[in-house]
Amino acid sequence: MNNKTLAIVSYLTLLGWLIAYLAGGKNADALLKYHLRQSLGLALVSILLSVVLNVLGWLVPALSFLGLLGLVLLIFWVLGIINAANGALRPVPVFGKTFEHKFSFIG
Repeated sequence: MNNKTLAIVSYLTLLGWLIAYLAGGKNADALLKYHLRQSLGLALVSILLSVVLNVLGWLVPALSFLGLLGLVLLIFWVLGIINAANGALRPVPVFGKTFEHKFSFIG
């Protein structure tokens, strides 16, 4: 697989991220490394948000409508995939700039 395809695959679950990371190996270019950072950040934010919203929904059932925030993250995933498919190095909205610095160990 080429690096552009691996950049797209990196957004497809944590298993996809791991496959892209391992398959890219030493041949990873700037595009793949960038999208590996973005997709890992989105995955971690999604997991954290899911846990927080589930606990909050369990404690205060009236706030369970906040689960709709998951749709916002889904839109961020789609935007990341579109950017990877277009070969663009654009961060995902809201969190993307933070991911560039926090996950600098990837490349």
